[in-house]
Amino acid sequence: MPSFDVVSELDYHELTNAVDQATRELEGRFDFKGSDATFSLEKNELTLDAPADFQLKQMLDIVKLKLTKRGIDLVCLEIKDPEINLARAKQKVILREGVDADNARKIQRAIKDSKLKVQGAIQGTKVRVTGKSRDELQAAMALLRQQKLEVALQFNNFRD
Repeated sequence: MPSFDVVSELDYHELTNAVDQATRELEGRFDFKGSDATFSLEKNELTLDAPADFQLKQMLDIVKLKLTKRGIDLVCLEIKDPEINLARAKQKVILREGVDADNARKIQRAIKDSKLKVQGAIQGTKVRVTGKSRDELQAAMALLRQQKLEVALQFNNFRD
């Protein structure tokens, strides 16, 4: 029986490339000359550190632009409120990965309500969609692309 998996994954190689490009742009920009504004990337967390609040906003715009150019969907970003004191301003950006249980149920409900001849089964952080024909599965993919969810969806492991 044909099937595919609905997942939400980050390409860490592209993510580090985007952060490196953003860092290089900061070094070259005139309004950031002499400031020690930095990006730091830990496992699933990007930290923006700057001397002033308005620079954080510019840094966030820069990194969003670089991420979109690298093909990373901005839906996976969870932007926290900035922490501002007299000397520094910091902001954390959480990079969400995996389909959580709530979104998996929404995906499953959308598939069921569509009246397509496919079934969705939640398997941890992914949803496996099975059906009788490849055309039905492709219709299910098109349906899921149109859904407004809080996660970036990718389709992999397509088996015929």
